Amino acid sequence: MIDAFLALSRLIDRMNEAIGRFVMWGVLVATLVATGNALAKHFFGQGSNAWLEAQWYLFGAIFLLGAGYTLRHNGHVRIDVIHQHLSARTRAWIDLAGGLLFLLPFAGLLAWLSWPLFAESWRIQEMSPDAGGLVRWPVKLLLPLGFGLLFLQGVSEVIKRIGVLTGSHAAPEEKPVEEV
Repeated sequence: MIDAFLALSRLIDRMNEAIGRFVMWGVLVATLVATGNALAKHFFGQGSNAWLEAQWYLFGAIFLLGAGYTLRHNGHVRIDVIHQHLSARTRAWIDLAGGLLFLLPFAGLLAWLSWPLFAESWRIQEMSPDAGGLVRWPVKLLLPLGFGLLFLQGVSEVIKRIGVLTGSHAAPEEKPVEEV
């Protein structure tokens, strides 16, 4: 039974890995958009609210869609000074409890609660109130998608910690934060 769950965990890991690697390119795109907008405004007096909003949307996409990838690579903030001195089994218990009590309920709740915000924005085809601004529903879709991906990665991490505790899975490799 645990093998089927571990297979599901590997599938979730591969999905968040692919999405995270794709979203990394958003950093370059956001930088180019910001630079292009700043240069256009400085040299030609032609700054654009649409380009500025596109930059914000890209930042939101990077942050929200990359959260599952970051969790997969153990890159979220924790108290490493204490965590690194604990046994793999104790860390697995702490991660399991944190996943079940905090991560999964809150990520699931935020995904659930943000869906109506997106749906209403889609329904009314909400636009930015700024002159030349962009349509808003794509950025609002990032909320349920991002928290949904984080929730799924949380499920994967819970499965792996159960695997560690039952001896069916190796403990995750602990990397210093600088390497993540």
